[in-house]
Amino acid sequence: MPLSRRRAPPRWASEIPVRSGITPDVLRLTLAGTNGGIAMKAVRFSEYGDVDVLNVEDVPDPVAGPGQVVVQVKAAGINPGEAKIRSGLLHARWPATFPSGEGSDLAGVISQLGPDVTGLAVGEDVIGYTDNRSSQAEYALVEAANVTPKPAAVPWAVAGALFVVGATAYAAVRAVAPGPGEVVVVAGAAGGVGSIAVQLARLTGATVVGLASDANHAWLRNRGVIPVSYGDGVADRIRAAAAHVDAFIDTVGGGYVELALELGVEPARVDTIADFEAVGKYGVKAEGNAAGASAQTLADLAGLIADGSLDVPIAATFPLAQVREAYRELERGHTRGKIVLLP
Repeated sequence: MPLSRRRAPPRWASEIPVRSGITPDVLRLTLAGTNGGIAMKAVRFSEYGDVDVLNVEDVPDPVAGPGQVVVQVKAAGINPGEAKIRSGLLHARWPATFPSGEGSDLAGVISQLGPDVTGLAVGEDVIGYTDNRSSQAEYALVEAANVTPKPAAVPWAVAGALFVVGATAYAAVRAVAPGPGEVVVVAGAAGGVGSIAVQLARLTGATVVGLASDANHAWLRNRGVIPVSYGDGVADRIRAAAAHVDAFIDTVGGGYVELALELGVEPARVDTIADFEAVGKYGVKAEGNAAGASAQTLADLAGLIADGSLDVPIAATFPLAQVREAYRELERGHTRGKIVLLP
């Protein structure tokens, strides 16, 4: 169902207080029932499997309760963790309840306010996230505390791709705490998380070495990062690029924690978001999205994007109906930046 045919809250609703004197509380209660019960489109899967288990289905529109808002989604990023949850690879850690939705990242326009929500307005552009695997839809129910105003200078696709990778990169850089005169290595430097982490690390004044394929070296150099190819001999190439390494961020797994320790990095200054076994084995950190998740983090990152200090590359965008194609592209790997659904 195209958005143009959806029965979203009428445009006149935001003008009611001006035209008729109806109080904001009455307006909120009125809007809370505007969409209820009308079918919207949302991504769903009812069993574990490959991308073919994903469907776009009609589901009831959400209704905002206390402390909540409903957001008409303009953009929703997709992430590798979501593909792993859908496939069942993370069942022991994050089991799915069927039928399950998909997605955490979102940006859009507030269409409903819960009865006690203040500081936000219907029609306001916001960036946010949901912990309920439900952002890949035309509308999403979101805790009001999990949204922040979207600066006009931040494009919709970038805003909708920001939460998972941005909060993860923010937490990882904070965990290893690089500073002026230090060297930090980022494995997976051109991926969704890595491409943000290298830029945030540069903003601390540190020298940043980014491990990436040759195709991504020019992009890294343009952002002040020293590119190094991964693969056999990577330790020697890192030593040739930097006399010492003080901190290491692993966004890939597969032995990079061991590489960091081989390079002489203290375990307390190694952070991995991919090798959880190494955390117990070596005492390294595993601070990622959960550690960085907050509306304030989103506001900080959005401010950096708006003033040109941070670039979030968008690899591709897809309409909601092409969610399977979007995840196929994601799962091919070696994508620089984010893939985003545009409901």
